Amino acid sequence: MKVANIPGVGTCKLEALKTPLIADPGDQWNYGINIDWAGKAVERVSGLSLDGYMRERIFTPLGMKDTVFILKPDQQARVASVHARGADGKLAPIEFSMPQAPEFFMGGGGLHSTGRDYLTFLRMLLAGGKLNNAQILKPETVALMNRNNMGDVNVTLLKTTQPDLTNDAEFFPGMVKKWGLAYMINTQDVPERRSAGSLAWAGLANTYFWLDPKKKVAGVILTQILPFADQKALQLLADFESAVYKNGRAA
Repeated sequence: MKVANIPGVGTCKLEALKTPLIADPGDQWNYGINIDWAGKAVERVSGLSLDGYMRERIFTPLGMKDTVFILKPDQQARVASVHARGADGKLAPIEFSMPQAPEFFMGGGGLHSTGRDYLTFLRMLLAGGKLNNAQILKPETVALMNRNNMGDVNVTLLKTTQPDLTNDAEFFPGMVKKWGLAYMINTQDVPERRSAGSLAWAGLANTYFWLDPKKKVAGVILTQILPFADQKALQLLADFESAVYKNGRAA
């Protein structure tokens, strides 16, 4: 399979996008490469690389100067190291980095950023697609993103196939969770934390965010720890989130 030549990307075989389906669309929820394909659709429609499109249409208008696919030398020097938890429970630094010459720019991952930049992006979503004078999305687009878009299908437990990278993972076990166009939706209030209808997801190195449209609260926590769904990191998230709501202000 080949794609048309796109500025900044070139012609490539996209081997990473040949992962087979495990179920027909709409039958079940699972972790996958759907957002990577969405990124390729953006490139085809815009005529830009995903890197160029996001920089031009999102990062620059919002002032997100530290959000990039390819690190500059000064940014490389500021990259936080990743730590892994050993059998004794102790953390130790490991070699872990994203490719700086990727096969393609992934819609589902590969960006580097900072807590400040990520909160800027979350604030834009919380405000209905506009922050300061930058209109990134239409309010109706954000509303569509925030609705259940999976019908009767539910978000379920993610079983690990690589224990060195991730534990089995499920947020709020026992609660029905849905999926919008970009994130998980919890269907019930979480006591002393997020409201029903809040939106959230996470990154591999135990990085987490949530958006609470009802209470106008957004938060992000970045730990740089492997494997994913580390119990201590999840407890830290819960404690941090509770503190944010107790103090009555956004993170």
